[in-house]
Amino acid sequence: MSKSNSSLWSSAALSVLALSLVSGAAYAQEATETAVQTNDSDVQEVVVRGFRKSLGQARALKRNSDVVADVIVAEDMAKFPDLNLAESLQRLPGVAINREGGEGRRVSLRGLGPDFTRVQLNGMEVLGNVDSPMDSRGQTSRDRAFDFNLFASDLFNKVDVKKSFSAEQDEGGMAGTVGLYTAKPFDYKTGLKGAFSLQGGTNTNTEDFQKRGAGMLSWNHEGKFGALISVAYGQRDTQEQGYNTYGAGRQVATAANVVNLSPEDQTKARAGQLVFQRGNRLSVWGSEQERLGITAALQWRPIENLTFTLDALHGEFTNDRDELHLATRASVGSTILGNSTPHSGSLVSPAPVLNSIQYDKYNSVVYADVENTVFATETRRQTTENTFDQFVLSGNWQVSDKLNINGHLGKETSDYDIPVSDKFYMEAFGGLITDYRVDQFYAKNTYKWDTTDPNNYRAHEIDFSSTYQSTELENAELNGAYEVRDDLTIKAGLSFRGFTNSGRQYTNDNVLLSSWQNGSVDDRVTNYYKVFTDHDDQDWVIADFDKALENYNITRTVNLVASSNYSVTEDTNAAYIQMDWKGDLFGKPVRGNVGMRGYETELTSKGFMSVNGATTPVTSSKSYSGTLPSFNAVMEISDSFQVRAAVAQNLNRPSLTSYALNGSVSLDETANTLTVSTGNPNLEPYTSDEFDLAGEWYFGGVGMVTAGVFHKKIDGFIVNKTESNIPYSQTGLPTDLVDGLTADSNVTTYTRPINAKDAKLTGLEISGQTDFFFLPAPFNNFGVVANMTFIKSEMETNNLYGSLYTKTEKTSIYGMSDVNHNLTIYYETSTWGARVSENFRSDYLIDGGGFASTTYVDAAAFWQITPSIRLTLDGINLTDEKEIQYNSYWPGAGETGAKRLWNTTTSGKTVFVGVSMQF
Repeated sequence: MSKSNSSLWSSAALSVLALSLVSGAAYAQEATETAVQTNDSDVQEVVVRGFRKSLGQARALKRNSDVVADVIVAEDMAKFPDLNLAESLQRLPGVAINREGGEGRRVSLRGLGPDFTRVQLNGMEVLGNVDSPMDSRGQTSRDRAFDFNLFASDLFNKVDVKKSFSAEQDEGGMAGTVGLYTAKPFDYKTGLKGAFSLQGGTNTNTEDFQKRGAGMLSWNHEGKFGALISVAYGQRDTQEQGYNTYGAGRQVATAANVVNLSPEDQTKARAGQLVFQRGNRLSVWGSEQERLGITAALQWRPIENLTFTLDALHGEFTNDRDELHLATRASVGSTILGNSTPHSGSLVSPAPVLNSIQYDKYNSVVYADVENTVFATETRRQTTENTFDQFVLSGNWQVSDKLNINGHLGKETSDYDIPVSDKFYMEAFGGLITDYRVDQFYAKNTYKWDTTDPNNYRAHEIDFSSTYQSTELENAELNGAYEVRDDLTIKAGLSFRGFTNSGRQYTNDNVLLSSWQNGSVDDRVTNYYKVFTDHDDQDWVIADFDKALENYNITRTVNLVASSNYSVTEDTNAAYIQMDWKGDLFGKPVRGNVGMRGYETELTSKGFMSVNGATTPVTSSKSYSGTLPSFNAVMEISDSFQVRAAVAQNLNRPSLTSYALNGSVSLDETANTLTVSTGNPNLEPYTSDEFDLAGEWYFGGVGMVTAGVFHKKIDGFIVNKTESNIPYSQTGLPTDLVDGLTADSNVTTYTRPINAKDAKLTGLEISGQTDFFFLPAPFNNFGVVANMTFIKSEMETNNLYGSLYTKTEKTSIYGMSDVNHNLTIYYETSTWGARVSENFRSDYLIDGGGFASTTYVDAAAFWQITPSIRLTLDGINLTDEKEIQYNSYWPGAGETGAKRLWNTTTSGKTVFVGVSMQF
């Protein structure tokens, strides 16, 4: 059994065991429930305080919801135990996250990737700009996903996840909607309420001192006027380090490369049948992070039935990043068989010679002993700045006992800037043994030369870059609800959503490259080198960037890349009508809603096309509309058991990258060919038919066991498509880009993303939670929360093994794990408590590769010194889990793809100690 399967089955067994324990405990707890509720005051105190209180509140919200939902409640400020809300959300059924630097970043829900999960903050959708420090994970991504590392968890007091759709919800978020809620002054009793927390900690990779602090002050004047402000600040270093590649590729060897090999290996190598890993590099991604979040809320109740709330939120996340590599990187090819001639001036290497090789059944080279291969060190520095501002004015008017009117006006802005993203490359050459035989995802490199001697290196290249992205969202919503009778309420509403995203990039590459090549500038690095010692496996030479620029008298300058300049504007008007009803069916109480939502979206995409080598601005517009029916119902079979069902249609709008017009038009009059490659602003949104059926059993103060199945049929998945010999009119581009073009001009080759593929997924969610008051002391203070999600999905792709492999295959939806499992065991008294949480996510695919399964273990403990003072201890990623990313390469006709290393990193264990106080 493979390691991945072993981990999957062990987690499955653990989950089943925990859920069995929950179910078994339910019978015992039901039998003693009355006694618990009528026991002395000390027992009552344990039931309603702390983590149990949060579980009970969340359970009540889930139980009373008309839609399929899960909820997390933090009973007070700073009670979420995780670095941010993504990590808190992963405890819920069907939720998976990805991590960077040991911290949760984006949320996937019920098997669909982050682009399919809508995130709302105080009722407004949030669309943060995101990126990754790693190219393999998407530098400066332009998508619809929200990056949760922008906000500390301390700013929020409730998070809910709506998994089924109702007409009163904004359309979109095909996977579901995550709602984030900041505290309001009317949440607290009359008078002054305050809370603050301070934490300090460290990480085993960085060994720095990490600081976190949060404070809240709220004032409620007799329920007529209130004000609240909260601040959260954090500063920490992170470091991911490990081994990675640029991917794999076939390479034709020369006779000089393989003279030492056996005749059979020489034949294979010279025929280009062997697949070599490119890069084979040791890597470290380091960062110095600073995060600031501020929320403010004003509430005014001029009359008893009218409340106005003004919410403001400001977030800043700055990150000074370093990226450092020692790689096999010839100037051409990036494999161990390349050499540096004629690119590196005074450094000219002889042809590499393979002493010996071994390869597997896929012809992947898993062991290579080579002389004279070329190495490169990359010193990259980045400064990233992410700012977010939101202002929302909302009102709730209870006009009469039967009529309620509510709504909001809001605006958000989010800027993601990378003003500095610079690289300095050095080259060297020498011998190397690379061995993938022990661990296919982490090779062992043995260097036959001194990687710390600066005399072995020469400067090769300097690249400068800056990137800027901006997002703006304006939102207005008006809703009304009229209670026709006790069992029927009619709801209706109108909304407007205006979204704009724009960006641009500046570059200046290959600075001084020609001067180093022709020898007019000294390419030795001895005046500005440093020896990098932070990687666990090897030390090597890097550049001191400031000293290097001073040494060559270089002033950092960048130039606008005109083709990178883009903007996308998306305006949506929507309206809905919905009936909330109650009744009886077969003598059982039934409640739910049925409704219809209509929408109309206008899209304008502006960008630049490369037309016969010249940059030309282009604009495209389109509109689309539709209606989305929905139905949700809950039947109460008994006082403790209910069944819910949901049927709906929903949509998901394409990623911004797919919409972008940036591309090229090339007319070759000699060959009489016209080639067009571009984004596609005419893409339609994904649409889905969705079905849910669940049973929920509630018992005791916090106990519940739930099980549900769900199914989604998705139309219009986007794939890249190349067509031949079509009329130019089908491109949607203006005919004035090139002289002589008409709507009927023949396009020889046309490549763009299209709505082509359908997908479907079916899942099972099982969850349970209980405390164990039926056990004798001290075991009655234990409790467990467990859930598991199984998903089976299918989609068609022709990109599973890279662009060279065009065979259509059926595979799982990208970004979807077949199994997600969570288990939390807690022990809590009125004065102290602790809990340990395990989160398992099975492996999942991305375009061209995938990620291996992961199991993260976190823990938290507290000691309530006084009713208002609490000491805390939090441990995150206690097993220092590996993040393994693999890619696949076209292995040859009729063969199955091989998983090959793309990136393997660890981020270290993090521990925080702290104190919190309430008054």
